[in-house]
Amino acid sequence: MPVYTYRCENCGVQFERQQSFTDEPLKTCPECRKKSLKKVISPVRVVFKGSGFYATDHRSPSGDTPKPAKKEDKKTETKEVGTVEGKSSDKSE
Repeated sequence: MPVYTYRCENCGVQFERQQSFTDEPLKTCPECRKKSLKKVISPVRVVFKGSGFYATDHRSPSGDTPKPAKKEDKKTETKEVGTVEGKSSDKSE
């Protein structure tokens, strides 16, 4: 449920109220009891989480999308690790 900020134009009190989208906006001030409440419009804070955007996030309308680069197969060399007193740790029986 969203939180709305209200300010009274008569007495200047400002407060927040959690309301459903379907609830009617408040009109009566809880302090001075006059019908002079107005919703305060404030900018929405946008938070981008994650590692970033991809090329496919925003496609151009003409259909020109860059093709992803092909990954090269890299063979990894395995080195013998862990020799003890000149003996190999390779256990081939």
